[in-house]
Amino acid sequence: MRFSQGKAGRVFVVRLEDGEVIHETLERFAADHHIVAATVSIVGAADKGSKLVVGPEKGDALPPNPMEHILSDVHELTGVGTIFPNENGQPVLHMHVACGRRGSTVAGCVRRGVRVWKTAEVIINEITGMTARREVDSPTGFELLNPRRSTVMDLSRNNNEM
Repeated sequence: MRFSQGKAGRVFVVRLEDGEVIHETLERFAADHHIVAATVSIVGAADKGSKLVVGPEKGDALPPNPMEHILSDVHELTGVGTIFPNENGQPVLHMHVACGRRGSTVAGCVRRGVRVWKTAEVIINEITGMTARREVDSPTGFELLNPRRSTVMDLSRNNNEM
């Protein structure tokens, strides 16, 4: 386990508008408001044609080949995520959402382009006083969160040294 400790900062209440792409809009908002680290929650609706990453084609393949699901119609949407900077200092949203319609639900990452249908409500809780960032992991190609200046704990050992 790796971790970094921070403190609660500003809280933003954001309304996304019809047609806005979730990850693009929230990353731009974070950059404009100098948000370095945050948790994010969302509730609203996703438009027809929105694209979700729904997992790797094969779990053991490196690099993973992501599968994509395209919404066939408007879906209710709820999700959570985080914002942390990449190695270039740009804010990157990592958010997973569940999208439902008529008793059927699909869940996935918004990275491929989920567009808002009419409106979505977003709460951004800023985290201050930490230096975590996303760093490219060579085997997977993922930008993995690295809580810099972290403490590494081996939770497989049962001891009192922690």
